[in-house]
Amino acid sequence: MWSFVVALPAVQAGFGATRGEASLPYTLTMLGFGFGGVLMGRLADRFGIVAPLLLGASSLSLGYMAGSQAPSLTLYSLAQLMVGFGASASFAPIMADMSHWFVKRRGIAVTIASSGNYLAGTVWPPVLQNAIAAEGWRTTHLAVGVFCLCTLIPLAFLLRRRAPVDARANIAPTSRHGALAVSQNALLALLVVAGVACCVAMAMPQVHLVAYCADLGYGPARGAEMLSLMLGFGILSRLISGIVADRIGGLRTLMLGSFLQGLALCLYAIFDGLASLYVISAMFGLFQGGIVPMYAVIVREFFPSSRAGGTLGIIIMATLVGMALGGWMSGYVYDLTGSYQMAFLNGLLWNFVNLLVCAYLIWRQARPDETTRSHAHA
Repeated sequence: MWSFVVALPAVQAGFGATRGEASLPYTLTMLGFGFGGVLMGRLADRFGIVAPLLLGASSLSLGYMAGSQAPSLTLYSLAQLMVGFGASASFAPIMADMSHWFVKRRGIAVTIASSGNYLAGTVWPPVLQNAIAAEGWRTTHLAVGVFCLCTLIPLAFLLRRRAPVDARANIAPTSRHGALAVSQNALLALLVVAGVACCVAMAMPQVHLVAYCADLGYGPARGAEMLSLMLGFGILSRLISGIVADRIGGLRTLMLGSFLQGLALCLYAIFDGLASLYVISAMFGLFQGGIVPMYAVIVREFFPSSRAGGTLGIIIMATLVGMALGGWMSGYVYDLTGSYQMAFLNGLLWNFVNLLVCAYLIWRQARPDETTRSHAHA
C-alpha cells in the first residue's frame, strides 16, 4: 500500500498530471482501504480471518496488475482503489482478531499485529525506488502484483484457527482504566471524527515526503529513504505505544501520540535542511506510529467483542478517509501556494481537532474506583 507514495513522481510524469491530480490515486487507495476495512471486519466477525485475507489477496494482486496496464490516470486510480480494498484485509481485521486472544497484554499484542504494514513501509520503499528507476513504474507494479498473489494466499491459511469466543460477547466490557460516561453511538461518532482529524495531519509527510524532497533538490531517492526511516521508527512507536496503553489505557496513549505528532509537524514547517529532514522524519515516525492501533485498543475497552471487527472497521475507515483527504488536500494546497509550508500548517489544525476529542473523552472517563462504587450501588 506504500508503493504509490514512492511512485508518485514517476506516475505524475508518466501521465503529465499536476501534483494535485497525481495525488488522486493515493486518495482512492486510502478510500478503498477504509471502506474495505468495514466489509472485511464484518467478514472476520462472522467467518474468521481467513476469508477476508483470501479476498484481500486477490483484490490486491489484481489491482497492481491492472494498474500496470492502465492507459489513463483515471483507470490507474480505479486500480489503486482495488489495491486499497485488498490491503484492508490485513489491517483492521487482523488487529480485531488479535484483540480476542489477549486481555492483560492486549495493547502490545494489537500493536505487534498492526506493525506489518510499517515493516513493509521500512523494507519496500528503497527496493521499489530502485526498481522504478531501473524498469519503470509499470513493470514494478506488475511484479508487485505477482509477488502478492504468490505469497499472501498461502500465508492466509496459517491463520485458520479461530479465536476463543467470550461467552459474554454481547456485553460491553468495562476498561480497567475507568468507564466512559458516553453512549456507544456517541463514542463511535467521536472516534470517527478523531480518526479523520489525526490522519489528515498524518498524511502530509507520509504522502508527499518523496515529492517534497524532489522539490527541494534532494531527489526522490532521499525522500524514499526518509519514508523508510519514518516507517521503521513507526514500528518502534507502535510497540512502545502498546506497552504504554497496557499501563495508562488507549485514550491517554492516543492523546499522547497526537500531541507528539503535532510537535513533529511544527518541526517540518520550520526546518527543511537535508539532515534536519532525516531527523524529523525519524521523530515523526516515532511519535505517530502508535496512533491508529490505539483505536483497536479503545474498541476492545469500550465495545462488545462480538462487534470488534465491524466497529474497528468503521473507525479505520475514518482514519483512511482522513489519509485520503489529507493526501489530496496537501497536493491541492501545494498547487495553490507553490509550497508545502501551508500544507504543514493545515495538518496542525486538524491535529488540534484530534486533541480536543481525546481531551473530551478523557474528561468523561470515570476513575476505576468511581466505576467500582457505581457498580456496588447498582
